[in-house]
Amino acid sequence: MSLNLSADEVLSTTRAVRKRLDLTKPVPRHLIEECVDLATQAPTGRNRQRWHFLVVTDNAQRAAVADVYRRAVHLAPGTPLTSRDLYRMNAHGSWPRIADGLDYLYKHIHQVPAIVIPAVEGRTDQATVSEQAGTWGSILPAVWSFMLAARARGLGTVWTTAQAPLERELAQILHVPYDRVMLAALIPLAFSVGTDFRPAKRIPRDQALHWNQW
Repeated sequence: MSLNLSADEVLSTTRAVRKRLDLTKPVPRHLIEECVDLATQAPTGRNRQRWHFLVVTDNAQRAAVADVYRRAVHLAPGTPLTSRDLYRMNAHGSWPRIADGLDYLYKHIHQVPAIVIPAVEGRTDQATVSEQAGTWGSILPAVWSFMLAARARGLGTVWTTAQAPLERELAQILHVPYDRVMLAALIPLAFSVGTDFRPAKRIPRDQALHWNQW
């Protein structure tokens, strides 16, 4: 399935989808494989290609992963919101929708037909900023490419990191060598209910763009 979107349309309408995930329709394996093929065309530090994508579709495995997700949500400290963060969220009226979406995903995560867990070889627990930049810079572009490819195929995704506090337990469930491989995110994947996503409200360009200096 292809939505025949232009590159600009894919880039500007790939949204975080939580409530509009079709929980009743399986995602064909070949579509996921196509998304991974495109993801692994992304840039990667020193061309080491240390990326991995774990796709969970088995009912028992999904239930186990969902259980870790739900318990980890309550353990994640999160980043404190600044007054500027709150102003932007309230100004755009986005926070109530986000909170509602988070609650919905929490309640239905076990029903999502596929859960994709991107991983990268190498841990950053005690790494320098330079090492962290190299490792995350080798997985984030690939995952974003995966999500863009999913959008182009009528699939919805959302980047979550709720698994982080229980990453070691999740690694055990998935038989991942925790000491050598880092689980970067937990991404629900499903056909989206409707495909009419639009560009989001963002801060004006002049607040984000700087020429030559801050």
